[in-house]
Amino acid sequence: MNNLNSNPLRIIGFFFIAALLYSCGEKKQTTAPPPEIPVVEVIQKNVPIYNTYVGQVYGNSDIPIRARVTGFLTGMHFTEGSKVEKGQLLYTVDPEPFQAQVATQESLLAEAKTGLAKAKSDLDRIKPLAEINAVSKSDLDAAQANYDAARAYVDAQQSNLRFSNINLGYCRIYSPLDGVIGKTNARVGEFVGQDPNPVILNTVSTIDTVRVEFYLAEADYIRIAREYKSQSNVERVHERIPNLKLILSDGSTFKFVGYVNFINREVDPQTGSLLVQTIFPNPEKLLKPGQYAKVVIKMREVKGGLLVPQRCVMELQGQHSVYVVNDTNKVESRQITAGERIGDMWLINKGLEAGEKVVIDALQKVSSG
Repeated sequence: MNNLNSNPLRIIGFFFIAALLYSCGEKKQTTAPPPEIPVVEVIQKNVPIYNTYVGQVYGNSDIPIRARVTGFLTGMHFTEGSKVEKGQLLYTVDPEPFQAQVATQESLLAEAKTGLAKAKSDLDRIKPLAEINAVSKSDLDAAQANYDAARAYVDAQQSNLRFSNINLGYCRIYSPLDGVIGKTNARVGEFVGQDPNPVILNTVSTIDTVRVEFYLAEADYIRIAREYKSQSNVERVHERIPNLKLILSDGSTFKFVGYVNFINREVDPQTGSLLVQTIFPNPEKLLKPGQYAKVVIKMREVKGGLLVPQRCVMELQGQHSVYVVNDTNKVESRQITAGERIGDMWLINKGLEAGEKVVIDALQKVSSG
């Protein structure tokens, strides 16, 4: 103890070494390791480009049910929203006025036939007399004219009777096809067949297959025609458009694919668009007339397209850029030309090469160099 107190230089040296060791240890503890920066490689593959269009669903056949005669509705013989068969009785209109008209025409026809019989009898009696000059030729001509007029009158009354029977038949309204019938627009007791009462009583639709119609922009049609045209016939381009997808209002994709049935012959000059009709099978009856859905069409295919996640791309004043890790593991900023967005990926038209590493999810932690 006395030796230690007697050597102050040794004490100072001890505390200096201890302080130096403490400061070095503290420096090692405060030095943080370099952050890990996640990167992804630029993907190269063939990329199909799709466009979506809002379309409306129609039945493959939507047949309106009309009252072809005027009168009071006396019967409704179906359940609204149910299946109906071709020839099934749907509505009945009060037949009594038309039955009376048929009876009147039958009476007039009988009267006309009686007149025809008398005219024929007169003609048969005068003909032999005219041959022996017992009557004048004018009498024969008059008898012949009366007979011809009576026969024409009978034909006219027969036509009137047929027309009356047809109108009587229109009092019973039948389904024109197998399908699903909708809500009735008239009830029993209403006067139908003319305004203000509804002329269209109902609609029967076949929905085993459905039509989806949408409007295609003129520029999009030109792109499709160039992509799928044949050398022989551009007018049949719709037959070569591949299978279509349908996205429903809840965001789900319809399980059956469809095809383009036809493209209209003309562009609407007011909207610059073209009507397109597509056909989709609907065996589960999921689609109903009047629904809206998105039709997805393959517009073209980019051969060897370059893709990066959208999170990699920075946008500033319309300019796009990414951070690329070069061969020396240093980060550099690079301007790119971005194309279409494909899901959560971005198609790159210019500025990147396949296999290059691009920074993702850490864009605020890095800078060039």
